[in-house]
Amino acid sequence: MSLFELDDVVAGLREARECWRSAQQRPLELAVRELPDRAQVAEAVDALSSALFPLRLGPPQLNREGEDFFVGHTLDLALHTLRAQVQLELQYAARLDGRRADDLDARAKAIVRQFAQGLPGIRELLDTDVLAAYRGDPAARSVDEVLLCYPGITAVIHHRLAHRLYSLELPLLARIVAELAHARTGIDIHPGARIGAGFFIDHGTGVVIGETAVIGERVRLYQAVTLGAKRFPADDNGELRKGLPRHPIVEDDVVIYAGATILGRVTIGRGSTIGGNVWLTHSVPAGSHVTQASTQQRADEVAA
Repeated sequence: MSLFELDDVVAGLREARECWRSAQQRPLELAVRELPDRAQVAEAVDALSSALFPLRLGPPQLNREGEDFFVGHTLDLALHTLRAQVQLELQYAARLDGRRADDLDARAKAIVRQFAQGLPGIRELLDTDVLAAYRGDPAARSVDEVLLCYPGITAVIHHRLAHRLYSLELPLLARIVAELAHARTGIDIHPGARIGAGFFIDHGTGVVIGETAVIGERVRLYQAVTLGAKRFPADDNGELRKGLPRHPIVEDDVVIYAGATILGRVTIGRGSTIGGNVWLTHSVPAGSHVTQASTQQRADEVAA
């Protein structure tokens, strides 16, 4: 007999599961684990990060002579782990769409091969992000400090990997990678967001970047910045319409200071500066300097 008298609890949980599965019209034969495993995905992301930056994020005993061997071995393990998770997502997506799950292994292998081929380009992008953080923060003493210590860089590494998965039509895996970064850093970047080179998030906690946001090159954000949606259109049945462009476009060389909230499909023109705690729901031209005082003045003029 269980110390905690769990028979009734187990029965109650079984009833709750069956009610849910019945409401979702899930056949009994499909009541098996078919979703990617967060722990396995986290393990793969950590391994990929160390393969991208072996002498900084790899094992302490690694030297330059052993770099290629370490990278090859680590990638092989990480990509095999990822392949299994890709296959689970493909199977899950096929069931949701009512399709037959054919050739899952071959499809997963092809997708992971494409993902791997994009890693050199991801490393090149990340180098620009690391340099942007180093050059943009007077407290940074080296690029190594930036890579090892800055939560913004951790979040961007995850985002570059997640965005690649998203572009390969693996939205669930991409979202898991993004949420791993969110949990670790407090920075929430949807994997669908398109972000150019030289991106720097300083401090970072509370930053939110939505799915359809487009960010240019050499953009800098500070903590608690939100690039969000202003409204959520619904269809005739009252269901939210998915995938519509609803987040801001931030052009090159923009700086957005702490606590600023920018909502809707608006454009922040190249070279603009958005001050702290600004609430912005309209586009601004290139070279703008927007402060709380200027937004209040605009509101007063509109009201008049």
